[in-house]
Amino acid sequence: MELAFIPFLVIGLVIFFSSFFTVKQQTAVVIERFGKFISIRNSGLQLKIPMIDRIAGRVNLRIQQLDVIIETKTKDNVFVKMKVSVQFKVIQEKVYDAFYKLEYPHDQITAYVFDVVRAEVPKLKLDDVFERKDDIAIAVKRELNEAMMAYGYDIINTLVTDIDPDIQVKNAMNRINAADREKTAAEFESEAQRIRIVAKAKAEAESKRLQGQGIADQRREIARGLVESVEVLNNVGINSQEASALIVVTQHYDTLQAIGADTNSNLILLPNSPQAGSDMLNNMVASFTASNQIGETMKNQPKRAKKKHDNTATDYNPSDTSNPA
Repeated sequence: MELAFIPFLVIGLVIFFSSFFTVKQQTAVVIERFGKFISIRNSGLQLKIPMIDRIAGRVNLRIQQLDVIIETKTKDNVFVKMKVSVQFKVIQEKVYDAFYKLEYPHDQITAYVFDVVRAEVPKLKLDDVFERKDDIAIAVKRELNEAMMAYGYDIINTLVTDIDPDIQVKNAMNRINAADREKTAAEFESEAQRIRIVAKAKAEAESKRLQGQGIADQRREIARGLVESVEVLNNVGINSQEASALIVVTQHYDTLQAIGADTNSNLILLPNSPQAGSDMLNNMVASFTASNQIGETMKNQPKRAKKKHDNTATDYNPSDTSNPA
């Protein structure tokens, strides 16, 4: 008799324990009774009527991500592949709508993403697509929120994570970028070259200015030295013409000595004989004497003055006090 109750006892224990179930954190369980919705159970240990109530489904309340890859065309007729990542979750207060109103939420979200992206991207050129990808993501999020909120889904964020044009277009963009960078580099190199040229020209101008100043100072000192040399020679009885000739001859031989001291010099002075110095000195003394005589003659020559009554001129002697008229 006792053995006959054992099966019933086992069945009773199974039914008893089947009335208990657990719900994980961030999960909601939908309970149905004979196919009709009864309640939604949250995380923890829960109780249901065995053989009458059943678990219809479990709904994930955590944030989920759906990656949608779309191929579309830009305004400048370039085909691009875009990857849009949609982050969404089920609203805890709307688990009923999420479970019963929408059977395939991923397909629904994908359809809306396709619709929005293919409406927005053809309005933009390829470069604008890269620059305004955030605007595209905002448009997708706005459209999805309006549509999915009625089904119990909240769109947390949408991100355009990849924009992949055709390989030929990418190569062309890379060439354009490389050419632009080469142009910029050439401009910088030209500017640097201009700065170097200007700096070199300024340095050369400053060098020439200093060189000219040095030559002027040198000649000034040479002239001062010549004056002193003439004064010294005058003190020993040598007149100015002879002193000047002697100084010129001395400079002539100093020049010959400087030329001969240079081992790489190929300069030849013709004629250049031992008596050339003596001839030069005599010629210079003679020329200085002749020039002085001409100067004295011109000083003593009477000036010519016009008569009062006619246009003829007579010699005018300053020492003559008589009246020419």
